[in-house]
Amino acid sequence: MSFPNLAIPADGQRITAKDGRLDVPDRPIIPFILGDGIGTDVTPAMQKMLDAAVAKGGGGKSIAWVEVFAGERAMAARNEWLPQETLDAFAHYRVGIKGPLTTPIGGGIRSLNVAIRQSLDLYANVRPVYYIEGLPSPVLEPRNMNIVLFREATEDVYAGIEWQAGSPEARKLITFLNDEMGAKGIESVDGTGIGVKPISAFRTKRLVRKAIQYALDRGRSTVTLVHKGNIMKYTEGAFRDWGYEVAREEFGDRTITEAALWAEHDGKQPAGHVLMNDRIADNMLQQILIRTRDYEVLALPNLNGDYLSDAAAAQIGGLGIAHGANIGDEVAVFEAVHGTAPKYAGMDKANPSAVTLSGLMMLEHLGWHAAADALRGAIGRAIADKVVTYDIARQTTGATEVSCSGFARAVVDRM
Repeated sequence: MSFPNLAIPADGQRITAKDGRLDVPDRPIIPFILGDGIGTDVTPAMQKMLDAAVAKGGGGKSIAWVEVFAGERAMAARNEWLPQETLDAFAHYRVGIKGPLTTPIGGGIRSLNVAIRQSLDLYANVRPVYYIEGLPSPVLEPRNMNIVLFREATEDVYAGIEWQAGSPEARKLITFLNDEMGAKGIESVDGTGIGVKPISAFRTKRLVRKAIQYALDRGRSTVTLVHKGNIMKYTEGAFRDWGYEVAREEFGDRTITEAALWAEHDGKQPAGHVLMNDRIADNMLQQILIRTRDYEVLALPNLNGDYLSDAAAAQIGGLGIAHGANIGDEVAVFEAVHGTAPKYAGMDKANPSAVTLSGLMMLEHLGWHAAADALRGAIGRAIADKVVTYDIARQTTGATEVSCSGFARAVVDRM
């Protein structure tokens, strides 16, 4: 596949796959989206830190970066928010990373982040949440937080199936629901917006399957299905039921339910088994505060995952370090969780930790663990030394406040 509008490095090589495993060359081509707002600051800082970590990891490896376009830069250059060429490049090169992208509230374009996930079928939004020593936290024991969220990323209310109040489509659907389906609670045909919340067996099962396999591979002891099935019985309630079905039918010899744990094993978890349990979503927001240690891997529908991941990140330093990955069967795109913060754009002030930690996840995905370890250690030492950007410095006694690029230099120095 050719990309005439992209500056593909001549000395880079494409990542391929065989039998479901990546074959990563020593200089893989990695497409990146610079991002809107503070993306112009944090993404170059991330690249500097990743390049240094890869060099530190040894073996003569390096990254061949190629910019692809989305958001405001794409609109200015191509007169479209998300060019097909960008999606094709991510699909062709298999692994990419992106800075934050504009998502307006209300009218205008839909979320570009959602569009990328849906277009490339990146169904697992994976968000690790763990404490880095020295970060400010509103809770007494932030070290107890060490969870990984597997958020289904292609359906639920994020499917974008909705119509504005008063539109012909909304009136037609509401009339059908009232007259043909006996729906209750929709009193105004003209004054009600309407949306549809699809949750399917296929997409639920592949998400939960990936969460269970992750727990088994990484030695995590629990997988919790987070849902609001007591109210939405046939969507989120089905998510719960289908999740247990995957565990029973595909991992029956390596998983155990909470009921079986007490009925058959007196509450003692058998070695080599992952405990499957479930929690109501609103209760789970409390659980991560008061019983944080009890949870290690969460599998959630799209909206619940959005809420829970941000709430969990607040306990260990906030969105400035929140990071994640969008992973499918063929392609993975890594990202910061935070927004574009346009008022700080170009000021060299924003915290680049989130997109850099997503880059660390990317290094692990490539199998470059020495580089990932070097980066993790250097970020930890910079934060422990209180050499931090303004968002952390203002909450930390005795901190040395540095710029976005200054933090990158501090991390590189500590490698």
